[in-house]
Amino acid sequence: MNVIKTPIEGLLILEPRIFNDERGYFFESYNANTLEAAIGYHISFVQDNQARSTKNVLRGLHYQNAPSAQTKLIRALEGSIWDVVVDLRKDSTTFGQWFGVELSAENKRQFLIPKGFAHGYSVLTDTAEVFYKCDNFYDKSAEGGLNYADASLGIDWKIDLQDAIVSEKDIVQPVLKDAVYHF
Repeated sequence: MNVIKTPIEGLLILEPRIFNDERGYFFESYNANTLEAAIGYHISFVQDNQARSTKNVLRGLHYQNAPSAQTKLIRALEGSIWDVVVDLRKDSTTFGQWFGVELSAENKRQFLIPKGFAHGYSVLTDTAEVFYKCDNFYDKSAEGGLNYADASLGIDWKIDLQDAIVSEKDIVQPVLKDAVYHF
């Protein structure tokens, strides 16, 4: 597994080793021992989530507050997404900064997002199917979110926001300066 560090501490892009032949391909999408050896610490994932969306759907930005905060390992099973996070760790030198990466069925990259980040994505292809692991169970009482269009964040979602398909819940999320987060 190739581990790519990003400009934000702890945020990693993982590229699996792909074995191609005349039959197709094979790769190990998850192995706890391999992940631990690659990143230097252990993560116990307890919940898997999967979502299917159409082009221009924008989901996010979501997070779970402590003590229910979640580390996530995200990948696209079908299509392509622009996956975005915002650093909400108050003591971080990159607090309030965002980072994005394209995840696709073609590139097979995975995005490891530690606790303390708001997360969202936009769909770049006609459809996309997204799969992610979480190291903590979903807790509705710990939900938090940021407004995807917060001008202070300046996120490039790689889609025209005029065409974005966004849930009512995500439209009314607060901007960063008004958000409640505990990390």
